[in-house]
Amino acid sequence: QVQLVESGGGLVQAGGSLRLSCAASGSIFNIHTMGWYRQTPGNQRKLVATITSGGSTNYADSVKGRFTISRDNARNAVYLQMNSLKFEDTAVYYCQCEALTIATPILRDYWGQGTQVTVSS
Repeated sequence: QVQLVESGGGLVQAGGSLRLSCAASGSIFNIHTMGWYRQTPGNQRKLVATITSGGSTNYADSVKGRFTISRDNARNAVYLQMNSLKFEDTAVYYCQCEALTIATPILRDYWGQGTQVTVSS
């Protein structure tokens, strides 16, 4: 099993910055892609950014140039630096990873509990 715990969310004014962190733990064999998703009430969860184990990144068009995803493979951690925040960035942000566990070598998705990001205007 893999557990993901996010931290770093909070309240920030438009134009400000936040840095989200996520640490994975458990019987991890290896982690492939890691990512951040966000969800607002009444809407489906949407991709924000992903990063492969090799460092290749992918961003939603709405956050390109403002957000930066990074990871530390040695620590099984992923980060999201959010700059120039806008009101529309307000959402619950979820950490995600595709991982193989020691017990079950099948690639599966794992999710964190979510952290609230609120941008005031």
